[in-house]
Amino acid sequence: MDYRFTAILIIMLTLLALFGGPAYPKNEYLNDYGVRCGEMEVSTERRDTDYNYSDSNTHEDQYLRFTYRKYLGTDCKTAKENVAIKQQLELMKMCGRVNSNPSLANNSNFNLLVSKCRGVTPTRDTTRPDDSQSLWDDMKDDYKKENPKLNLMGDKIIGPTKSKLKIPPKDYILPLPKPKND
Repeated sequence: MDYRFTAILIIMLTLLALFGGPAYPKNEYLNDYGVRCGEMEVSTERRDTDYNYSDSNTHEDQYLRFTYRKYLGTDCKTAKENVAIKQQLELMKMCGRVNSNPSLANNSNFNLLVSKCRGVTPTRDTTRPDDSQSLWDDMKDDYKKENPKLNLMGDKIIGPTKSKLKIPPKDYILPLPKPKND
């Protein structure tokens, strides 16, 4: 059998393990979400050309090049506003936790976060009653009250089970099966 491919694969994986760095997760919360408005690039180029004519002329040309790339899609202002809105929404969700934890204010690693969350007070949703379950369960319970004879799948909330099967007592002896006549 030819094991060259396996040997090359093992060598490549070994080299990757030795020289490759660890893969770190990317935080998607407060980044720029890939918004690029355009790129400016400056480059130099030098060309040497030899002519093999009667005078053996040599030319050297040097160029300085400025390149601007504009990316297609939404305009830069709208893209930056969208990023700012996403960041503000994320801060609005998380500032309640930040403000309720006083140890973060004393930790110098979180100075920027604490300063961004200063003055943001979380509000609670008071439209839902405390004893309420999910809206789906409430609607299902109302439907079952209107239709008591209906047996629904997962019917555990209202009424006793309407199963015809009964569990026999522990000392119950089951009858033997009838023999088959061939």
